[in-house]
Amino acid sequence: MEEIKNELSVMLNQALELEHAARIQYLAHAELIKGIDAEPIIARLKEIASDEAKHEDMFRNLIGNYLDGEPSMGIAKTHKTQERMEILTVNLTGEEEAIDFYKTIYKKVIEHKEQLPYVYETLEHEIRHVIIEEQQHVVELSLLLGE
Repeated sequence: MEEIKNELSVMLNQALELEHAARIQYLAHAELIKGIDAEPIIARLKEIASDEAKHEDMFRNLIGNYLDGEPSMGIAKTHKTQERMEILTVNLTGEEEAIDFYKTIYKKVIEHKEQLPYVYETLEHEIRHVIIEEQQHVVELSLLLGE
């Protein structure tokens, strides 16, 4: 049981670092959006940043309280860009990559259900919930891009 908890802690720490980077990136990019129709895009980027902060908190909780791990204080790579369409595109790509990685974590939780008797349901629920919210971000960013 300890081996899978350690493995999941490592993976969730990577997820935590991705969420930390995404939050900072969304907030920074929101300050770069200019133009007559900038306000709704700025508001949406800041709202997504708020969602990412909630994901960070949730991952910290799972790591520290459910897996007996130590939450990371690190940050994944961020992507600088200034042009509106590039901002939306780079964030869309980041959301898609996060979903793919979170699905890998989710699958591992499912596969090791029997080894996680007192934490499985919470891990499964919380990780699935983050995936669903990230999928909503993909739809919203795609709409902003006109896709």
